[in-house]
Amino acid sequence: MAEIKLPALVVDVAVGQDADRPAIINRDPAPDEIGAPRAGAIRFELIDVLDPYDGIDPSTLEVWIEGDLAWVNGAAADGFSGSWLSAGDTLYFSITPDEPFSSEQVVTVRVVCATEDAQELDVTWSFTVEDFTAPKLIAAQGWAQKVVRLVFDDEVVVTDPLGFSFEALGAPAVPIVAVGAVAAGAAIDVELDTEMTPDVEYRVTAAGVSDTDDNEIVAPDDIAVFAGFRPARPAARRFSLWLMLPRMNRRQDDSGSGDLRRFIDCCQEVVDLLLAEYDRFVDVYDIDRAPAPFVEMILADLGNPFTSFNLGEADQRRLAGVLMEIYKQKGTAAGIVNAVRFFLGLEVEVAHLRRTTLVLGVSELGVDWELGSGDRRVLYSFTVESPELLSAAQRQQIEVIANYMKPAHTHLVRLIEPEDPEAVDHWELGTSRLGDTTDLH
Repeated sequence: MAEIKLPALVVDVAVGQDADRPAIINRDPAPDEIGAPRAGAIRFELIDVLDPYDGIDPSTLEVWIEGDLAWVNGAAADGFSGSWLSAGDTLYFSITPDEPFSSEQVVTVRVVCATEDAQELDVTWSFTVEDFTAPKLIAAQGWAQKVVRLVFDDEVVVTDPLGFSFEALGAPAVPIVAVGAVAAGAAIDVELDTEMTPDVEYRVTAAGVSDTDDNEIVAPDDIAVFAGFRPARPAARRFSLWLMLPRMNRRQDDSGSGDLRRFIDCCQEVVDLLLAEYDRFVDVYDIDRAPAPFVEMILADLGNPFTSFNLGEADQRRLAGVLMEIYKQKGTAAGIVNAVRFFLGLEVEVAHLRRTTLVLGVSELGVDWELGSGDRRVLYSFTVESPELLSAAQRQQIEVIANYMKPAHTHLVRLIEPEDPEAVDHWELGTSRLGDTTDLH
């Protein structure tokens, strides 16, 4: 087998006798380290940088861990175990607490020692232990008719969107099943297959949830109780099916089995859901709150003339909010400018084809004013000037906007754009010739 020489770093002589003596190196865990093992050993090395080496007195070493004396008189103190090794001018120490540290605990270590010529060292550092505590489900709340929000004591991620089970603690109650879940920080929104029964208590058991350090949630910290979501309703509304029944039937049921009351409660839940749907129907006409399919219907109802534009949902809502103003500015140059700004974000200029204006008693023919064409098409023609180069799609959109917003008797003759910068040909060494195939710029 061929011999391979690996690179190595060897300290032969330490230059600089003014350095602090002795020195502590190779601390493990390192100062300010995060995620240190909870049951690992604390290691460090002591070295005297004096040349020639004077030596460190091991009997002077004292180590405190979290304020407790962990090493003294050359051995580990009660509650700790450890060892040390001497190699030349370096002492190697390893100290392990008998009890592991707690989750995310900030551990402080202090090391005190001296050399044989009474040079002292007193160093303190700290590190943070790894997070090994599972998340805890703090509370649950009916957030919407089909959404339950779960709140944890730590940031969480969903590993199984269907790992949430629900149990109704009251009756009558509709059984609900999780069909999806989305985490956001320390909260998880669980989507349900159907509307939960209002005001009835449910118990949720969370599974398939872990924190950002992959600690899975465990019992009993995975259970919470919440009341079924009740939609908002007008304060003055009174729509109780039970109170609509004759008083005689209610008295008979109160003194009997109570089955009639339970049956009416089931019907009442359906009625409440229908009333909640009716209450939300006004949202359909609200541009900001309407569901996405209804936004397109609102635009169609307003007679949207820009159906060829590929707009996202947010832009569709914006257009629905300003479409009436666009109609009011139709037939004006300002309307063209504002519409282009709305759709493309460009500040264009609309100009008549004849840019000069005759001022009586001031303008001079052939000097600052020229006779224009008598062609009516030229008289009612205009241009649109863009401040930047346009893409093919932008040109097409500006033409659509201008042709729709212009007065009916006018004509868009052309779009004016800045000229392309002159392309600079590349120069090839040994081939290009100055003044022939290449120019200086």
